[in-house]
Amino acid sequence: MRHFLIIFIVIPFICNAQIHKDSISLPFAIAKEKRLSDEDLEHKKEGAYVTGAPDISIDPVNGFGYGGEGTIYFNGKKTDPFFAYTPYRASIGVVLFNTTRNQREFMLKLDVPYIFNTKWRLRVEGGYEANPNLLYFGQDENSLQGLQYYTNNDSTKKPITNASYNDYNQSIENNGNTFYNTYFKKEGVINVSGERSFLDGKLRALIGYEVAYVDFSTFAGKSLAQQDFNANKITGLGKGIVTIEQLGLVWDTRDLETDPSNGVFAEITNELSLKALGSKYDFNKTFVHFNFYKKLFPKQIKKLVFAGRIAFGYSALDCPFFEYQDQWSSEGSIEGLGGANTLRGYKQSRFLGRAMNFNNVELRYRFAQCKILKQHFAFSAVPFMDAGAVWDGLDRLGHLNNFRISEGLGLRIAWNVNTILRFDYAFSKEDNQFFFNLSHAF
Repeated sequence: MRHFLIIFIVIPFICNAQIHKDSISLPFAIAKEKRLSDEDLEHKKEGAYVTGAPDISIDPVNGFGYGGEGTIYFNGKKTDPFFAYTPYRASIGVVLFNTTRNQREFMLKLDVPYIFNTKWRLRVEGGYEANPNLLYFGQDENSLQGLQYYTNNDSTKKPITNASYNDYNQSIENNGNTFYNTYFKKEGVINVSGERSFLDGKLRALIGYEVAYVDFSTFAGKSLAQQDFNANKITGLGKGIVTIEQLGLVWDTRDLETDPSNGVFAEITNELSLKALGSKYDFNKTFVHFNFYKKLFPKQIKKLVFAGRIAFGYSALDCPFFEYQDQWSSEGSIEGLGGANTLRGYKQSRFLGRAMNFNNVELRYRFAQCKILKQHFAFSAVPFMDAGAVWDGLDRLGHLNNFRISEGLGLRIAWNVNTILRFDYAFSKEDNQFFFNLSHAF
């Protein structure tokens, strides 16, 4: 309890140090593109407040999931000159999650833009995850092949090709190979990063450091990951320490980070892990990420936003298989290819490769808003399309038939501006999936 009291005492000081209560002048210039819209400013709350939502899911892989995600926001007062230029002065988030198939996760997050009223931003994350349900379908272009199986496990007959995930998974279970595409992850991780802004806040340089204790294992019986590991096709099974040094550049002109209406977010990041610096592996990962937001017909429609994303990552050296699916963004890791944030119509990590690209397009139409118990809610309908591909090397990027596509329809509920409740239903030729998350996919 004492630690929580310290946080509540220190955070407002960090946010508002050196700002007089009647001040309206910024201590340094911030680009006008970074200013929140008049509508968002009207609904932005002063002071500290708490938001949260249950995290409930039903998934054929993880079972029934339950838990919660909550955030304490410290917004300060409207007389704070940063009030109109930041989604918040500081936030503390917590995630607690569990499923009936024993996936467990705990995470704490701290984010302080313009800490001590300087051009620096501090982000700290720490947590633990245990998940016995992670999926592996290979880490090269062979993962792009359609799912196939033999009826009654009879290899003398013609296989069923391009099967749906449900039929494929049912066949595996019927043949006693329940864990063929499954592996177990246990990970404790701490990540600290700092960002320094330039050019009136539009450009940021960042540096970070991550240390994690990882334990990746497979289950008894036939296992694709174990087979590939034994054949020296992949590395990554077993226990060890992974340390990562992180560098990046970010160009950011979004008007509101949590729910942008206009602007661009572009970044290039690099992660380096070396045995010489205490890590179990030698690898290097580069990630390029471009997001675009534009309010369409602002005079005719109050809020209709086109949102698009293009992302590309490349993993070099002796990269462990679990790092292929993890692209480090300055705003948090993005797992792909598949799942809630990249290719939503396919299972998480359905496709892996040294080179990976994913693209997303959304049309976010706000059709209603209201206040309930002094809480502001805004509702948006969001049709979307996703496309992504993997390649074994940069020399194969011309193979456009590697792309896979999914589509879907979503609902967004913006709660007091900063908290976004996301409901997505996505489908592909292989699968149909429903997601509920806090925050936009991008």
